[in-house]
Amino acid sequence: MKRIPLLLALICAITVTAQEKLQDSILTYKKRVLESTEVDFLMSYYTQDGNNAAVTGGIGTEELTDITPTIVVSIPLNDDDVLTIDAGISAYTSASSSNVNPFDGDGPADPFVASSGASGKDVLATFSGTYSHSSEDRDDIWSANISLANEYDYFSVGFGGSYTKLFNEKNTEVSVNANVFLDTWNAIYPSELRDNPDFVPHSDESRNSYSVGFGFSQILTKKLQASLALDVIQQEGLLSTPFQRVQFADVADVVVQQFTYGDDIERLPDSRFKTAIGGRLHYYINEIFVVRTFYRYYTDDWGINSHTASIEIPIKITDRFTLYPSYRYYTQTAADYFAPFNQHLSTQEFYTSDYDLSDFDANQYGFGVSYTDIFANFHIWKFGLKTIDLRFNQYERSTGLSASIISGGFNFVMD
Repeated sequence: MKRIPLLLALICAITVTAQEKLQDSILTYKKRVLESTEVDFLMSYYTQDGNNAAVTGGIGTEELTDITPTIVVSIPLNDDDVLTIDAGISAYTSASSSNVNPFDGDGPADPFVASSGASGKDVLATFSGTYSHSSEDRDDIWSANISLANEYDYFSVGFGGSYTKLFNEKNTEVSVNANVFLDTWNAIYPSELRDNPDFVPHSDESRNSYSVGFGFSQILTKKLQASLALDVIQQEGLLSTPFQRVQFADVADVVVQQFTYGDDIERLPDSRFKTAIGGRLHYYINEIFVVRTFYRYYTDDWGINSHTASIEIPIKITDRFTLYPSYRYYTQTAADYFAPFNQHLSTQEFYTSDYDLSDFDANQYGFGVSYTDIFANFHIWKFGLKTIDLRFNQYERSTGLSASIISGGFNFVMD
């Protein structure tokens, strides 16, 4: 009987110790930022056509197709850190850029007909890596990134980072990010200008871009969320495209076959300052409908001012399927240095006939569908299929450019 108090004391001690350990484990438990490795397989097919190719001075075919397969792998390094690797290629064929040398085809040179030259196709390879760290309470997130891009006449390296702070019970979020891109051209010039003794090639083929962005997001009610973003970009160096032609109104045209020689290449200032400010407003109507709206104003010191407005209305038709109808409107003023084919003067310092820098309006209509299985029942090896996304967008510009893009993505999560 004397042993009973001792036994009871021992049991109490064990119980208290177990309870303390349980409480400690509860207090120290935290949800991982990313539970397991995720892999995204992305693919897009883009096609366009128009009659204002900058390669041939603002007239000619703009026909282009592009296929872009990409893989994105997100790896949780521990509870707080995630490494994301993004690698892809962009393989395109371009009727307009083939006319960098319009005389290497089988038929007569014509700005509205593609030449068969090597410049008519290329592959852009891209790679980026991002490391992100979240604090214990998940209220602070730091990230750093590096990127590389390369194609036959262009190489780019970039790096940057960001910081995000959540507070007010995670209802408020502020962020800042900064990035630097250091680019180098391997300038390719129009064929008729390469042997012209009066032609002056670029002496500096580098381009540097520096950007800073600020973000603010606020959950206003249970159904309404708003965000604001400000981006500032400074670019320096070779900001024109070396193989884009310009014809002068005060210089006699030289026409060979059906092709008008360029009097010079596009020449633009060696600096550009850009500013964009925008906002988003998301409203949850009910379990079926959500409204997502966006607006952005852009301006730069080349004279371009633009407005972008878009709306998307996700429609949840079942627990697994959601539809995404969308519409986007865009309008911009022309750059100070833009003029159409054969309307520039040789006395001007800067000039371009690139219709991307012209005055135009554009409409984009889109539709998408997504499939989500939170249990990832379908498996390929050790990965379960979590989501499938398919999108189609049709783009129409007032200058006559028309483009279509089909994109899709498969998200897999490791068991």
